[in-house]
Amino acid sequence: MKALAISSSLLSLKSLNFNHYCYIPNRISNPFLFFSRRNSQSPIMASSSSSSLINSELARSPPAIPMPTPPLTNFKIGLCQLSVTSDKTKNIAHARTAIQDAAAKGAKLVLLPEIWNSPYSNASFPVYAEDIDAGGDASPSTAMLSELSRLLNITIVGGSIPERSGDRLYNTCCVFGTDGKLKAKHRKIHLFDIDIPGKITFIESETLTAGETPTIVDTEVGRIGIGICYDIRFPELAMIYAARGAHLLCYPGAFNMTTGPLHWELLQRARATDNQLYVATCSPARDTGSGYVAWGHSTLVGPFGEVLATTEHEEAIIIAEIDYSILEQRRTNLPVTKQRRGDLYQLVDLQRLNSH
Repeated sequence: MKALAISSSLLSLKSLNFNHYCYIPNRISNPFLFFSRRNSQSPIMASSSSSSLINSELARSPPAIPMPTPPLTNFKIGLCQLSVTSDKTKNIAHARTAIQDAAAKGAKLVLLPEIWNSPYSNASFPVYAEDIDAGGDASPSTAMLSELSRLLNITIVGGSIPERSGDRLYNTCCVFGTDGKLKAKHRKIHLFDIDIPGKITFIESETLTAGETPTIVDTEVGRIGIGICYDIRFPELAMIYAARGAHLLCYPGAFNMTTGPLHWELLQRARATDNQLYVATCSPARDTGSGYVAWGHSTLVGPFGEVLATTEHEEAIIIAEIDYSILEQRRTNLPVTKQRRGDLYQLVDLQRLNSH
């Protein structure tokens, strides 16, 4: 099964066939748009009679795709919170052992951290970067993931590693199926460029190039939307994935000691609650002696926003159960997907709109 990709620069406003639009800058992040529909001559008034005109399908353009029936309804996920060193060979061997341990404990899906084969620094990214498309010796990290996914008959969402493609570097997550084949490759869309005076400054764009394609992939453990760390801050991405029928969102991430305590769990629970699906995250373990100190706290969140499993900051392998059968139950309990006001606002999936 192939990855379903959403392109980022495919929409002309002229292609939209509505009478009036209100552009809302603080709700927009390519490659998805929010529009508020207004008719200045016929203002929408709140009344009981207007409720009969609401069409929730119009809140998604094109209309949302129903979740497919997953190959597995109930399975175990393994979140491997790993220590990262400056020795790439050691990091790869360590990840191999962790994946094997998770599989031995029954995990059918294994998630690794962001930048698990390299120190997290702009100086390190060019040195540790791999040519994923070339594979083999040019990408020993992904070669290991491919081999283990096949030998262990598991799906691996391989955290992320620095990728070299031509003269560009990316922060890239690879998804491998049970046959060992690369099913999807997600390049981090939203680069981590922040400056909190006296706390933390990091500018990923000094070395990395932003990805251009959100990634949703059909796997042996369901339909998964992929984001990397800072991507989790953008609700539009998660909403696009939900509208494409995702069961689960996976975010390898390395939040820091400033934003981690404040936002890490909050954002995971928000993405899960807003979209009524599972959210899994995986962080590196904390190393207080490194130049970038990760918060840790890898977590699995359920479709009601409940924390199902988590850990602290040390190395750990979290094994938790995912049960997709409760997704429809939760959406029936709280039917927000049927209550959206398509007459007032809309999320536009640019690639799907153009493909139609």
